[in-house]
Amino acid sequence: MPYFERHVFVCTNRRDPNNPKGSCAQKGSELICEAFKKEMHARGLKGRMRANASGCLDQCARGPSVVVYPEQVWYTVERVEDVHAIIQEHLLGGQPVERLRMR
Repeated sequence: MPYFERHVFVCTNRRDPNNPKGSCAQKGSELICEAFKKEMHARGLKGRMRANASGCLDQCARGPSVVVYPEQVWYTVERVEDVHAIIQEHLLGGQPVERLRMR
């Protein structure tokens, strides 16, 4: 069975726009997920690390929600530009990006 050093899950859940919980997809999470996949591929991380779209992570009110395993570090990633920091500092450097951690 393949083993990934780190596995990134990006909530791409979409709810009705009138739902009070909101949804990560309405907040741009699909672009966030695509950015993780593209940058990780460009850095040659395939086979070592993986990014996946996920269903609801039950944090849409604080999203776009991203969680990195095995550390179980939760992020709110509102800008595609923040993906680079998570890859550089956390996935490669081993240090969670404190300014993006979900609160």
